Amino acid sequence: MSCDRDRFLESQLRSGSITVRDFIRGLLLSDRFYRGYVECNGNDRVVEQVVGRVLGRPVYGQDEVKSWSIVIAEQGFAAFVDDILESSEYFERFGIDGIPDQVNRILPGRSQGEMPIYQRFPRYGESWRDRLIRDGLMISVDAFNKISRPMTVSRLIYEKPEGRLFKLWLVFLFVLGVGSVSLVLLVFRQMFTI
Repeated sequence: MSCDRDRFLESQLRSGSITVRDFIRGLLLSDRFYRGYVECNGNDRVVEQVVGRVLGRPVYGQDEVKSWSIVIAEQGFAAFVDDILESSEYFERFGIDGIPDQVNRILPGRSQGEMPIYQRFPRYGESWRDRLIRDGLMISVDAFNKISRPMTVSRLIYEKPEGRLFKLWLVFLFVLGVGSVSLVLLVFRQMFTI
């Protein structure tokens, strides 16, 4: 997205002042990435995000997640980024100016490849979403669906509201019932009056 771009780093990359590896390091250590990914996730999820995006593969298991999480906890996020970018795995796959992409995206003998890393790892996890909902900064999907559904007669009759609306709902049903009975009696009276 255009809001995620870092034009200063892009211009340095275009002019040849920095390598692709330095460009990626700059993006990972940017304030935008920190606020959008690191700050709103736990260390385990950050490891999955960075390994997936930089090395182009999912983590190999919980042992790898835990070992990288310890690096983040003890040495900081910048040290973790440097360790990933200086790893032999990164250099063997992408070198200094190779662009990281997903490894093993299409598997031989399978009609469909793996899901892309970017789709597998949304920006923030469920714990951050739940915190935003709890703090009132975001509404849940269920609350949104309740708000956005149009008001219908069946919804008024069959869905029991909560709180103050419950009393109004009871009054509405009572008036609707009395009105219906009155209308039926009026029709019968007119039909059978001579």
